[in-house]
Amino acid sequence: MVSRLRTPVGRGFALVTIATAATGFAMAAQQNIVANYFERELGLVGPQFGYITAIREVPGFLLIFLTALFYRLSLPRLTAGALVLLAIGYGAFGLSHSFWTVAPWVILSSVGYHTWLQTQYALGMSLTTENRSGAVLGRLAAVNNAGALAAMLVVLLTFRAGWLTYRTTFVLCGALALVAAVAIVGFPNLRNGEVRQQAARREPLVLRRDYRYYYALSLLDGGRQQIFFSFGLWVLVHRFGLDVPAISAVLLSVTALSMATSTWIGRVLDRHGERRMLAVVNVAYVAALAGYALADHVTLALACYVTYSFIFPFSALGAATYLQKIAPHDDLAPTLAMGLTMQHAAAVAVPVATGFVLNYVGYQVPFLIAAAFASLTFTVTRRLAPERQKSARRRQEDATRDTRTAVAAPATRRLERTPAGLVEEAAPGGTD
Repeated sequence: MVSRLRTPVGRGFALVTIATAATGFAMAAQQNIVANYFERELGLVGPQFGYITAIREVPGFLLIFLTALFYRLSLPRLTAGALVLLAIGYGAFGLSHSFWTVAPWVILSSVGYHTWLQTQYALGMSLTTENRSGAVLGRLAAVNNAGALAAMLVVLLTFRAGWLTYRTTFVLCGALALVAAVAIVGFPNLRNGEVRQQAARREPLVLRRDYRYYYALSLLDGGRQQIFFSFGLWVLVHRFGLDVPAISAVLLSVTALSMATSTWIGRVLDRHGERRMLAVVNVAYVAALAGYALADHVTLALACYVTYSFIFPFSALGAATYLQKIAPHDDLAPTLAMGLTMQHAAAVAVPVATGFVLNYVGYQVPFLIAAAFASLTFTVTRRLAPERQKSARRRQEDATRDTRTAVAAPATRRLERTPAGLVEEAAPGGTD
């Protein structure tokens, strides 16, 4: 095992695993306490939760321009810089005492958070070929959930015992984000599980008609996701009166379930494809969101919350693996950034609009709107057909690779087997 980890692919998997676990802990711990921190320490009310979400999502909307600005940086260095910003933002969160004093730290941490959201998929998919990318991303999702699970346990136990406060927890989150930044600096230059002497070239800006279904998935997912993200925990805190230990217990159960099944779901995605899996997921979204809107008992609300939280990461995973199958390698990272920008075009507008709506109607209406977004996404998933929807540049890339394979078949076969085997052994996961 040690000798395998010394190889570029094995070392890359180890480094991205460390970064993923550390960021998983930091993000989960911050999410775990932030709703209570906003309401009980800063005195924010329902509509302000929507407004602060919109502020947080502005960097996501501007992500394509930020990544275009720094397109000459290698992907690992761009990721490390983003994680440093995340560390500073999280660490300084506790210095705030009002809506406007917390806003700068929300924006700073959001730049790091949203950059990591798109680069982690590109880094993970560089470890292996497209027919195994779902399994690898599923393993990384399990690692992320393991870090998050540790965060839930720490917050649950320490808040119950009075050992940690909101402010010391934010400092801990910042420290772990910094650990992730240090780890990812050493990530090797890889492409489809093969070492490259130079970092992959990244286009500064990509917007192509060939990727229209990926963009549509991103836009609709942004609207649906941000309604739940803005108000899901707030409903449990405000409507049903759950405190920090109770919220920790809810998130703990969600994270444990996701950690146990992430690898299996990634393999199922590889086996059955994005069209079928994303369709099933969006049907489940409709049921969970409608149930959350109509629930009048905390048990039913919690069941819907757990269901939604369990399935929502796989929308992004499925969209990313679909894009990998239709786009050339050079387009992958900038198109993931463009997808997040489109996702946040909805994410900026929708929380503000629904926050305004909350002044006049109950919280049920925004969740029914989110269910409508999921219904529209279902119709888009039925149009996905990666083999027929490859871009012209991707077909040319495939033809070039096939030509090289025919010329040097034995050497190429060894290169393809070795990274897959390294990834498989370096990250044992669930069973099919």
